[in-house]
Amino acid sequence: MEANTSVKQLLRILIGAAWIDGKIQPEEREYLQRVAKEKGVAEDPEIQPLLYELVPVQPTKCYEWMQEYLGDRPSMEDYQRLIDSMSALIYSDGDVATEEAKLLNRLQLLDPTTSSSKPGHHAVLKVIQKLYKGWIDRQT
Repeated sequence: MEANTSVKQLLRILIGAAWIDGKIQPEEREYLQRVAKEKGVAEDPEIQPLLYELVPVQPTKCYEWMQEYLGDRPSMEDYQRLIDSMSALIYSDGDVATEEAKLLNRLQLLDPTTSSSKPGHHAVLKVIQKLYKGWIDRQT
């Protein structure tokens, strides 16, 4: 897969994840625009309408893009990149919405490791536990 295509796919997923709770928060918007600029795709005609919220993204589309990005047999590297990027986005506004938590659970189901004894699995679980803990702390 071409690097630029991979970057665009990842950014589309992140934009979809930002929409997962029905609206993009200001912090999420800033994060997405910063990432798009850093990766050099902010002016891309495929990305612009999504980045500037001209086209809302439905949750089903976000899930479809995740599956497309990871494929049937995702590498641990691609999976880790996705979960790290997704975590940074979701945590950017300091609030984990129910829909965002569901998205992380769904992402965990796409984990390329098949056994919980593999090291990558534990790293992913730690990220999800950290997100939930942060969310719970903010609720109390």
